[in-house]
Amino acid sequence: MTDYVREEHFDRDETIGEELVAIAEAEAAPVVPVTPAPPAGKSRARKLGFAVLGVLVALGALGYGGSRLPAPPVEETDDAYVGGNIVTITARQSGTVLALYADNTQAVTRGQTLIDLDPAQQDVALSAAEAKLGEAVRDIRATRSAVDEGTAEIAKARTDLARAAADYDRRKAAAAWGAISGEELSHAGDAVAAARAALNLAEARRGQAASTISGTGVSDNPQVLSAVANLRAAAISRSYMTIKAPLGGIVAQRNVQLGQQVNAGTPLMAVVPLDSVWIDANFRETQLADLRVGQSVTIRADVYGSKTVFHGRVMGMGAGSGNAFSLLPPQNASGNWIKIVQRVPVRIALDPKELRAHPLRIGLSAKVTVDTSDRAGPLVAAASAPAGGTQRSLDGGPQVDGMVRRIIAANLGGALR
Repeated sequence: MTDYVREEHFDRDETIGEELVAIAEAEAAPVVPVTPAPPAGKSRARKLGFAVLGVLVALGALGYGGSRLPAPPVEETDDAYVGGNIVTITARQSGTVLALYADNTQAVTRGQTLIDLDPAQQDVALSAAEAKLGEAVRDIRATRSAVDEGTAEIAKARTDLARAAADYDRRKAAAAWGAISGEELSHAGDAVAAARAALNLAEARRGQAASTISGTGVSDNPQVLSAVANLRAAAISRSYMTIKAPLGGIVAQRNVQLGQQVNAGTPLMAVVPLDSVWIDANFRETQLADLRVGQSVTIRADVYGSKTVFHGRVMGMGAGSGNAFSLLPPQNASGNWIKIVQRVPVRIALDPKELRAHPLRIGLSAKVTVDTSDRAGPLVAAASAPAGGTQRSLDGGPQVDGMVRRIIAANLGGALR
């Protein structure tokens, strides 16, 4: 009994020992994790992510390489403003304003009437000049009549002289025979002298009358020309009563009012031609080395933003910096001198088509970029056409010429011209 119990305990202890050894071996063995199989959707997304990453890396490499390439030669400045002509409309003669036909912000065309002044006094002066011209023409007619009359008097005086001379010769022969007295012969001689004096007087009068018209016609007679000049001056003064626009543009700064009395030279309003504005870009003196006339320019005006791009050409560079033309130029000959980089204005012409599509106003800000790759152009602009255009002189025109012809014809009558 006792042996059986001991054998049973021994077998139990042996079993427990084997179990402990098995547990120890299991703990000592490495643990191999079990990896589940990845789903098919996640594998496709991972491949797409790697592809996108590769494209981004390639684009970055291209951008970096492009930034390392040399940039095209350009010069830029944002110190640029729109410039243009400001045509001041002034009165050439004194007068009272009767009518105003244009106001600020309104568009006007070349030759359009802007202001009417009271022409009453000029009309009176013009009528007086017309009368003076007619009087001058009638004086020419009277002078021609005097010449004709002098010619007739000369013919009569010559006849009288010939008759007196013949009478004297007969009496002289008779006196030699003693048929007449010496007193009668003396009277005959006096008659010859009187007839000769009358002939000389007639010739002198005719010469005096002919001197005013000799070698000229009516239209080129000095007296008539003087009257025509006075008439033209009166017509010019009359034309000054109507003030017209010398060019097309926008009216600005109207300073005149209806009924106002204005003097000659008084500024009345201004007209700004917006179709011919330009850009004045102030470049630093260190940027001028590669600038040339004719280089292409791109302009972005602040009023339209960066989306609207204007194109132009360099017209020329200023003759000096802004300080050189200031009212009080700087005096650098002093002990406390500090060097300041100067700026020189560069004028840039704009494309007229682009200006019509996007009008610019004088004084607006802009950013200018000049392409300096082409340096074949000159440094100084050549002479060009008149900058502000041309205007016909107010000389009365063909209307005055027609008036002169009409007055001459009316007062000349049937006399020869």
